[in-house]
Amino acid sequence: MKQIVLPLTVAALLAAPAFAQDSDQDQGPGLMEQGMELFWEGLRQEMAPTLDDLRKLADELGPSMQGFLNEMGPALAEIATQVEDWSTYEMPEILPNGDIIIRKKPAPDDSEQPDVSGPTDI
Repeated sequence: MKQIVLPLTVAALLAAPAFAQDSDQDQGPGLMEQGMELFWEGLRQEMAPTLDDLRKLADELGPSMQGFLNEMGPALAEIATQVEDWSTYEMPEILPNGDIIIRKKPAPDDSEQPDVSGPTDI
């Protein structure tokens, strides 16, 4: 679905200036406009079941997510203020006993960095 949304969004953004232009003919919708209307109507019909399922999922998960955020939100905010740069940490690991460990990445060795004190070509 993500593969469809991006091209359709780009097409809609590119088509917007074309619709904004004044046409010399006020004979009703042209073939291109009718085609675009049919295209968007077909897209709406195709996406309707998926959007309905997404709405149902949001309705089901909404209360539990709200409870989670109410309970864990302050703790997550405290962690976020203590961490200066998330890129210096490894991905979290879940241990067999359920503990979650977030390790800090090892500091790079100075021996691995090239010597930049010598002459350089410009």
